[in-house]
Amino acid sequence: MHKFGYKSLLVLAFDLLALALAWCGAFWLRFNFVWPSDYNETILMGLAILLPVHILAFWLAGLYRGIWIFASLPDLKRVFKATFGSLLAMVLYALIFTPTPSVPRSLIVLFPLLLVAMMAGGRVAYRMWKEHRMFGALAGQGKPVIVVGAGRASAQLMRDMSCSPDWRVVCIVDDDPSKREREVSGHRVAGAIDDIGGLARELKARHVILAIPSASSELRRRVADQCSRAGLQLLTIPALEDIMSGKVAVNSIRRVEIEDLLGREMVLIDSNEVGALLAGKTVLVTGAGGSIGSELCRQIAHFAPARLVLVEQGEYALYSIEQWFSQYLPRQKIVPLTADVKDAVRIDEILAEFQPDVVFHAAAYKHVPLMEVGNAWQAVRNNVQGTLTMARAARQHGVRHFVMVSTDKAVNPTNVMGATKRLAEMLCQALCCTPGTTRFEIVRFGNVLGSNGSVIPKFQEQIARGGPVTVTHPDITRYFMSIPEAARLVLQAGSMGEGGEIFVLDMGEPVRIVDLARNMIRLSGFRESEIRIEFSGLRPGEKLYEELLADAEQTRPTHHPKLRIARNRPVPESLLAEVEAWLASPGSLSDEAVREGLQGWVPEYCPSCIPCREAKQEQCA
Repeated sequence: MHKFGYKSLLVLAFDLLALALAWCGAFWLRFNFVWPSDYNETILMGLAILLPVHILAFWLAGLYRGIWIFASLPDLKRVFKATFGSLLAMVLYALIFTPTPSVPRSLIVLFPLLLVAMMAGGRVAYRMWKEHRMFGALAGQGKPVIVVGAGRASAQLMRDMSCSPDWRVVCIVDDDPSKREREVSGHRVAGAIDDIGGLARELKARHVILAIPSASSELRRRVADQCSRAGLQLLTIPALEDIMSGKVAVNSIRRVEIEDLLGREMVLIDSNEVGALLAGKTVLVTGAGGSIGSELCRQIAHFAPARLVLVEQGEYALYSIEQWFSQYLPRQKIVPLTADVKDAVRIDEILAEFQPDVVFHAAAYKHVPLMEVGNAWQAVRNNVQGTLTMARAARQHGVRHFVMVSTDKAVNPTNVMGATKRLAEMLCQALCCTPGTTRFEIVRFGNVLGSNGSVIPKFQEQIARGGPVTVTHPDITRYFMSIPEAARLVLQAGSMGEGGEIFVLDMGEPVRIVDLARNMIRLSGFRESEIRIEFSGLRPGEKLYEELLADAEQTRPTHHPKLRIARNRPVPESLLAEVEAWLASPGSLSDEAVREGLQGWVPEYCPSCIPCREAKQEQCA
């Protein structure tokens, strides 16, 4: 229960004084600013009854739980509730006690109006006085900033910024002509987005804040272009999904990142379907410390699994995800384990002890050029043998669902990494055709923004050094999606699989890497004349573009708009035995021997296609 301290007593005294003044003032107004001496007894008797009744009404309305410096609409609602109780008490006094002379009927309007004005006005006046004392000296201080957007989010942002010594809003811009020359939180809507450059020069602003949480990528790019031309730094508030989920507040200002400009929409998944797969189950994730694996673990935890087994080869990566859970989700039961997915004894030991219901296999070597030269056999061992080891152990120990995370580089591969992932897909499909209760599903998607080894951290590092930014080819394109988006769709696909499917994620439109580099240079506050772009040539095994479906494949839709299922050619019955015999080869195989072996099982693997793709963007015969 709320403690009634001395501050609450002062507020109560103010409210009782407001009550007395409103009661007497209503009579004074009723008789045209002349005090009605004949009504003295009625007034005093009314006060004697109303004051104790009002104390109870004020208390029940919760008037003393609010803090005056934060007085707002909820406090005004409480004032209305208390006033209604006061009005009811006044009417009962007039009807039950029937004083002589009687209470004028006009007091039914005058009394509550005066009481609301005094109680609410006092609270607002105190807040204004207190804020002036605390923050009034900040007026005119801080860096001048232009706010984009004249909506509710910008109003809240500007209220918070008025209490900050760091920022000073000089104007608002919005494309809605009906808002032009109007004000939001005391700041004028001075023009449209296209006027940013001129307004910045006029008002000497160097910063712009995009205060539209639901802004489309097109709008973000347009604002970014305007800021780039004018040499302004663009900041933004968090996305709508982050605000709604409670991750961050509206006033959490940050720099605009390249992810904001790439046009990825918020992905919704069927929580009931995914929950049925994960809730109360033991879930194991391999590669749990990687960019995809760690996000999978975070997403899985939202569905309340009974236990989450984190399998990771790298000690520091495992430590990092273990510490994240310790800090943010300490109640989630996790089991962090170091293990190499190629180690059949260790994997068998883990699955025998923890008996997972679902396995998400995200462990893999993914870097194309590194796996192409000098490491081809290690790519085979990690991506093919590691997947086969995990899949066989999963079937042996009765795992219900085995979900392999694959890549678009497995489609018509021109590199060892892509070919090994395609072969791993085929092995999972082959195992699905053998006796057992395990359902094997494969999920295939493209590049993930900000993942380990991706192009974006590399560009950021090059820009920080002053350039140049190296792009392999002026026409090279890639599909991109965010890490959370990819993780959600992997979970959705895992919950939908019936066994043997290859799920293909909707990756949207491909992005030219040179455009990505230019946008990142601009967002960093530089021009291309300051940070130049150099073309270094395609690296070993690299394509100009990635494909999500092989030519011989067709797809069928699912009930989720972002997921389709690929129809693949049948897998040979002899595949498992042949690949296992190859993996048992003594010692390491040369890069050429690896390529020859992969071409035997993955006929669409064609390393010699790289030159013709670069020149013509055509499939080789």
